[in-house]
Amino acid sequence: MRALTVFQDAVTTYEAISRKTKIMINIHAYKSDGISSLAPDVFDDVIPQRLTQNVAVEVADAARLAEVRDAWTDLVGRSAAPNVFMDPALVRVAADVDPAGQHRALLAWKSIGGQRQLVGIWSIGVGRARRSALPMRILTVPPYVHGYLATPVVDRSYLDETIDAMLDCIADDTRLPKIVALDTMGTDGPAYEALLRVLARRGSTPCIVEQYLRPKLASELDGKAYLETTLSSSTRKKLRQHRRRLSEKGTLTSVAVSEPGAVRRALEEFLAIEASGWKGREGTALLSNKAEADFMRGAVGALADAGCASIHSLYLDGRPVSMQIVARSGVAAFTWKTAYDEAFQEFSPGTLLFEDYTAAFLADKSIAFVDSCSFDDSGYMAGWSERQAVADLWIDARRGGSLSFSVLSGAHKSYRHLRAAAKSAYLAWRNRKPQKR
Repeated sequence: MRALTVFQDAVTTYEAISRKTKIMINIHAYKSDGISSLAPDVFDDVIPQRLTQNVAVEVADAARLAEVRDAWTDLVGRSAAPNVFMDPALVRVAADVDPAGQHRALLAWKSIGGQRQLVGIWSIGVGRARRSALPMRILTVPPYVHGYLATPVVDRSYLDETIDAMLDCIADDTRLPKIVALDTMGTDGPAYEALLRVLARRGSTPCIVEQYLRPKLASELDGKAYLETTLSSSTRKKLRQHRRRLSEKGTLTSVAVSEPGAVRRALEEFLAIEASGWKGREGTALLSNKAEADFMRGAVGALADAGCASIHSLYLDGRPVSMQIVARSGVAAFTWKTAYDEAFQEFSPGTLLFEDYTAAFLADKSIAFVDSCSFDDSGYMAGWSERQAVADLWIDARRGGSLSFSVLSGAHKSYRHLRAAAKSAYLAWRNRKPQKR
């Protein structure tokens, strides 16, 4: 009867979305008390298997995360996939800015050679699913809106058992919802492959909501040779003209700062020029929302203190015309946020700075690759020829999966596709040229 009730609740929600109703239905399926998996005979063709585990997992709050900085740094060097958005410092900042947000991290520990080592970290938050019509509490990864990669940071030697133990921790903890929304999970590396293997053994099928590619920089070429291969000759000529014309207006300098104090000062300049443009007019600039501005100040400052943040800028007579925030984690760099002064838009200042930091990244032998953090494959970041596959997906942490998860995740996927189709239709209508008479 319990399974039938959950199924009926899920179907009711799905039908409500299909009718595009504005009524918010109260769903109890994934509140903090959770629900047990459906009886085995519901999915009698799936036999969940348990890995032999020697991994202990804890749900850590901000105070606990302050104690694991050294362990995190050591783990990054052993990880299958670096991800700065799993950095404990960012979770701590998010928890300070939004105490009600329930920002946590799963910390996985294993005894190796007689010593207890951190073998995995997965930052999580409890809240409503982003870009969803379902009024339900789930686990969100990353746990803050300005995080652009959901991949857990796991020791490459213990991928499967660590991910399996993390999912068991979620499934067994009565305080946590059982659906996990992974927003922009990297899908072209060993961590994702391990997640799929583990889910298959657990008898749980993920719901892949959307897949796409975003630009990535990974090359042995120097900056000049690389851009000659990725940008057309006409584009490079136009950029040389823009740089020359901009230089005629004053002294043009390209600067990168990494000292914590300098980074904090540059960040204030970044926030100001972002707010002066279209984002400020539309109310989406960081300074338009105090909590988001506070998070970015705290996050960039904390990363800078750890030697993991820098800001690249193009200045004209000491005035910033384009800026790029860069975060670091191990051998990976992440172009986190970008802004430019619209007063100089005709000179393509963002692309001019893009040329400069591309050359700087390729000259830095400590960087193996750079993640663009882009939402798609458009914009000047498309000047990088390499691509990274990512996906938004939902998973069920419980062994054996559940019928309710299948229905709810399917409803969410349908809603996302419907929104995308409506947006495409609107843009096509808006951009349609009037017919000549």
